Amino acid sequence: MQDYYEPKVGDRAPDFRLPSTRGKEMGLKDFKGKDVILYFYPKDDTPGCTAEACNFRDHESDLAKEHAYVLGISTDSIDSHEKFSGKYNLNFPLLSDTSADVAKMYGAWKEKNMYGRRYWGVARTTYWIGPDGRIKKIYKKVDAKKHAEDILADMREARTKK
Repeated sequence: MQDYYEPKVGDRAPDFRLPSTRGKEMGLKDFKGKDVILYFYPKDDTPGCTAEACNFRDHESDLAKEHAYVLGISTDSIDSHEKFSGKYNLNFPLLSDTSADVAKMYGAWKEKNMYGRRYWGVARTTYWIGPDGRIKKIYKKVDAKKHAEDILADMREARTKK
């Protein structure tokens, strides 16, 4: 089925550099010392992915108050990302992983099955990466419409435990 590495909680998050909707390549090193919400999504401008992106957009300022930066990654092109970002006024960068190399590094490249047809694609997966570059939490089963709220609740709970 799948032979790609999947990082675990506590592992150092794999670094990467990808083209972004901010007009330059971006990677984890750009956010050293900050929390990063790295979310992988299947396809621009589809219902679930739009709901998830808009949820992150609507809570970006709340996440920023927690010192967290949102990065969205899919295998769509930068052109597709720019149209998607513009259409929904997204206030965080989308990164283009057309080769799926980064999705594979993070174990988000999965074999899928739709109506009996098997194919490979990005599985909706989010990584909360701490300021130390280590994975703090992995979200595999998410409710796209309230994913950002779930992450915020986890971040606030973690802060109160300190």
